[in-house]
Amino acid sequence: MNVEDIRERFAERGYVANDDFATALELTLALEKPLLIEGPAGVGKTESAKVLADVLGTRLIRLQCYEGLDAASALYEWNYPKQLLHIRLTEHDGGSAEKRESEIFSKAFLLERPLLQAITQDRAPVLLIDEIDRADEAFEAFLLELLGEFQVTIPELGTIRARERPAVVMTSN
Repeated sequence: MNVEDIRERFAERGYVANDDFATALELTLALEKPLLIEGPAGVGKTESAKVLADVLGTRLIRLQCYEGLDAASALYEWNYPKQLLHIRLTEHDGGSAEKRESEIFSKAFLLERPLLQAITQDRAPVLLIDEIDRADEAFEAFLLELLGEFQVTIPELGTIRARERPAVVMTSN
């Protein structure tokens, strides 16, 4: 997709993209690198990611940043109630403790949060990391590492790599 295509497709959706912005989007898509959009509230930073997802015909996954956001909240967590129920239902099945543990720490019991969702899609989504300036430095460092490799390691499951790299748009006030 070239600059003119981007401008036209955005215009069809009611979003005016100037040449500079369209060029930045073209490079972002071609190089598969994140795009940081800075500006005051209300200028259309978040909307640009929504329109991009529509233009690409793909899903938008949004991570809203805030102070205190940590990797666990943005990646995954285990579905503890479901795990406990499974343990109770299978406690008399006679399986070994190792077998039962491997069952409850499987993908069936994993709750994917936005960052993990973005790298496990069959088709590359648009990942919107909204208001990155609100996140702590430790989270920003983790995020840079994740975006560099587009993979994450879950101790119980191993390393999960993106099938296709998502288009990443980060916004900041």
